[in-house]
Amino acid sequence: MQRMISRHSGGFTLIEVMVALVVATLALVAVMASISQMIDAGTAMRERTYASWIAQNKITELRLANTEPEVSESNGEVEFAGLEWGWTATISETGVEFLYRVDVAIGFAGSPDVIRTVTGFIGEPGVPGEANRAWSLGGQAIGEDQ
Repeated sequence: MQRMISRHSGGFTLIEVMVALVVATLALVAVMASISQMIDAGTAMRERTYASWIAQNKITELRLANTEPEVSESNGEVEFAGLEWGWTATISETGVEFLYRVDVAIGFAGSPDVIRTVTGFIGEPGVPGEANRAWSLGGQAIGEDQ
């Protein structure tokens, strides 16, 4: 009997290596797409947060002016977090006397796209310290000794 000599060695064939490379490439593409999507989501979240802060600051400025606002629309630009932002404040009536609605839309300066709109309300201007009197009882502050 003649002994058969095996020609098969213990290595991988070229086709097996190519299939493994294709699988690894597909996995890396999926991971990179996922990372890119997470970066985009984080950037968008940061922009919306900054836009909310800017809009809330604008509403606070209008409240601190302590004047009755005019029904109008105004706009401007502000630098915040190293970026230029554009804002549009729209003041409208609410149907309640001396109560006004303020809608502040924020986007990047020069862009028509709005990133965030924040709504607030401004009431009748008051006398400084008047709100503190609401916490008193019968002319005597709550918590004071009688």
